[in-house]
Amino acid sequence: MVPADLASQTAPPATRGWALRRELARIAGLVLWPSAASMRGITLAMLIADAGSIVTGAAVRLSESGLGCPTWPDCTKQSLVAASSRGDSLVHAWVEFGNRLFVTIVMIVAVLVFVAAWRFGRGEAKPETARERTRLLWLAGVQPAGVAAQAVLGGIVVLTKLDPATVSIHFLVSIAILGAAVALYAWFADPSWPPGAGPVRPELRWLSVALVGVTGLMLAAGTVVTGTGPLAGAADVPRYHLPLVGVTQFHADIGWLLGGLAVAMVIALRFAGPPPIVLRWGWLLLGLIVSQGVIGYAQYFSGLPAGLVWVHVLGATLICIAALRLFFLLRPGLLRRAQADEASRTEPAPPAAAKG
Repeated sequence: MVPADLASQTAPPATRGWALRRELARIAGLVLWPSAASMRGITLAMLIADAGSIVTGAAVRLSESGLGCPTWPDCTKQSLVAASSRGDSLVHAWVEFGNRLFVTIVMIVAVLVFVAAWRFGRGEAKPETARERTRLLWLAGVQPAGVAAQAVLGGIVVLTKLDPATVSIHFLVSIAILGAAVALYAWFADPSWPPGAGPVRPELRWLSVALVGVTGLMLAAGTVVTGTGPLAGAADVPRYHLPLVGVTQFHADIGWLLGGLAVAMVIALRFAGPPPIVLRWGWLLLGLIVSQGVIGYAQYFSGLPAGLVWVHVLGATLICIAALRLFFLLRPGLLRRAQADEASRTEPAPPAAAKG
């Protein structure tokens, strides 16, 4: 008898090809005939891809590879792919070109998300369902449209030789696209506030709004700090003509404000008695903010090492996700009806009454 592992290695090409076709058909089924469960996975993949594009873009800037590909859409005037130019290291070219390739993957995921959203719930004739589908499609359409816009903005960033204003806009648009991805995931995520638990207290709603707003302000201030300091993308790129100590202190003050709001949120959640998932996200947000503060002070007093600054960007991205996730958790029903619709389609019929 041939062992299973040996049989798989010696399987004829036709069998291996059939297995591949079956797997591709399964993936296509998840996109073309999606359920709420598969939509949760697809939108989570979109969220991860958007976050990945932010941290890989930060790696390009912090490694001084922003001009590794000095033209766009080609890498150099002579080559579409990575190639050294104007004395730059080939490593810089591949870092920048690798980020462009990753954006292509993000675009593929974005198109799949839009197709799945377009296919989800088709055939339902209820007017309210049609309105919800329209809202869902607009939200899903932000992903491919946003990635395409980012590709154009990335070209402008390169052609303007990493002008700090265009770099800041490029980053903040990425954050906006990430926010739309979090909203998409929230649409299909598990219900946050179970029926019968009572309405969400107003102060929790307002605290969640304040957390999102201050997080956005902190991210914007962070782009100014980076565009002012030594890690603006390359040694000879333009920078904001601002005092580095002053903009760094302003960024830190916003961080302290954000931390205070997170403490207030956790205390308010403890008294409100929300579902466990809400409290867990509150604690996670607070933990991320505290860690971010420690990393921020460490990088400042250690002379802004690029690796530590990259970890700081990663932390800022995670804080953005956590703040938005908590915002939607405290607004059950703001975006989604998917769970109720899915339950109504899959709920088993009650058993017939037994005949006497």
